[in-house]
Amino acid sequence: MGNPFSSIQRVNYLKEMSNQELDLLVIGGGITGAGIALDAQVRGIKTGLIEMQDFGAGTSSRSTKLVHGGLRYLKQFEVKLVAEVGKERAIVYENAPHVTTPEWMLLPMIEGGTFGKLATSFGLKVYDFLAGVRKSERRFMLNKQQTMEKEPLLRKDKLKGGGVYVEYKTDDARLTLEIMKEAVARGVLAVNYAKADGFIYENKKIVGVKVVDQFSGEVTEIRAKKIVNAAGPWVDTLREKDNSKKGKYLHLTKGVHLVFDESRFPLKQAVYFDTEKDGRMCFAIPRDGKTYVGTTDTYYKSDITHPRMTVADREYIIDAVNYMFPEVKLKAKDVESCWTGLRPLIHEEGKSASEISRKDEIFFSDSGLISIAGGKLTGYRKMAERIVGIVGKDLGINKPCTTEIIKLSGGDIGGSVNLPKFLEEKTKEGMQLGLTKKEALKLTKLYGTNVNKVYDIIRTKGADAKRYGLTEEVFGALVYGIEEEMVATPVDFFNRRTGAIFFNIDWVRSWKEPVLQYMKQRFNWTAEEVNSHKLRVDQEIEHATVPVDEVVEVERKNAI
Repeated sequence: MGNPFSSIQRVNYLKEMSNQELDLLVIGGGITGAGIALDAQVRGIKTGLIEMQDFGAGTSSRSTKLVHGGLRYLKQFEVKLVAEVGKERAIVYENAPHVTTPEWMLLPMIEGGTFGKLATSFGLKVYDFLAGVRKSERRFMLNKQQTMEKEPLLRKDKLKGGGVYVEYKTDDARLTLEIMKEAVARGVLAVNYAKADGFIYENKKIVGVKVVDQFSGEVTEIRAKKIVNAAGPWVDTLREKDNSKKGKYLHLTKGVHLVFDESRFPLKQAVYFDTEKDGRMCFAIPRDGKTYVGTTDTYYKSDITHPRMTVADREYIIDAVNYMFPEVKLKAKDVESCWTGLRPLIHEEGKSASEISRKDEIFFSDSGLISIAGGKLTGYRKMAERIVGIVGKDLGINKPCTTEIIKLSGGDIGGSVNLPKFLEEKTKEGMQLGLTKKEALKLTKLYGTNVNKVYDIIRTKGADAKRYGLTEEVFGALVYGIEEEMVATPVDFFNRRTGAIFFNIDWVRSWKEPVLQYMKQRFNWTAEEVNSHKLRVDQEIEHATVPVDEVVEVERKNAI
């Protein structure tokens, strides 16, 4: 049947799922769903997974892109949570070092700000202890002069000093994908663009799902002994279909991040700082020649599928940067790109809005549907462990969770300690294939050990790249994406597989046409389908660059 995760085979995987009764069907292909699928399959539970958009297209590609150690929880005295999250972070790093990198974070102490010297020093020390931070990564304190040397752009007038501690930077969409690919390699059947449109019941118990292929409109019935709803912001939509949304429900808040070129915001040191307006904390993080800043936290009630930045969101972040880094003087036109994500928080009927929970919760419905919502990127493995424990017990499969020792797809490089050597060797190998050093390093960082497959594609089919006006680097990544990462649309490639729509939007503009032409040939798209995909790429570029209310205003003026 070809590769086990090829978008060319999507329809066959759906058929295969419908031709049997699965032990478990997971609805939702974000990091929570992917984690559940991997854990379940490893424990001997025959698992399928469906996702109505692309894998990670919701919250799991729109986070702050940090595997948090949970410092913010220390402020709320969530001691147990800090300890768990710190340990989980170390596990993610060892199992997928190619998508997780330690990032020293500077916490400036500002006159009148949240953090005083003593509290910061003590807080970071407690954090290091609870989170089990390795010796080489423990916090240290700086005086004013040392803080300025670390980051010269910081405001000088109110600065008193700083603390430095370690966070871990990640590519959230790639991390989700590597978990999914590992699950698929172990026997999970997973399909994107397959929407759960209704449930099938027998004797009031849920026994299956009606699934609509979002490309063909074809309906498939998939049956499973257990069904888990891990649909992120859509969890309540599915609970409504099951008539089981009661007691607790989702409260969505919106987080926006802006990206600037380093020429406009030449930040050399990641900074975690208070905003002047409301004392919320913001991150400013340098990444591949760009600096990104976020996040906002506003109540959200609009379109869940395509949340957008507003002018107010943009102004809030720009003001926060200009307050903390006054020399930078950012303006709206400096924003290169942005992303907007939704956090599914949990609200209980009868409680006040201030009592909204940021922890994950599991909901059990009378029909047997199990739903999980809330939670964080870092905690995905523990959430999966709890859900699979419940499912396994019901199925009479009582094996323990072992995912803490499972290397994720692309991550088996001999541990984090071996990463520099691995990157050096594979970059050299790519250069021998004719790639530039920059291209080879980029591919190696992106794919980890799977870069071998990308290099094989360049070696055996690289000559085809010119026919489509593609470089070998773009061609290798695209073909690998289609054959091994279920890239079904150009947006999948430009957003979740490469992150380029956020961090290299000009690259997207350069390559969108040749990528579209290659995919047209691979998928036998009609002229109408090509136009539809082209429109989606253009919309995605607009969503990443123009606030939604600015678009509305322009349209209103044009109408007049």
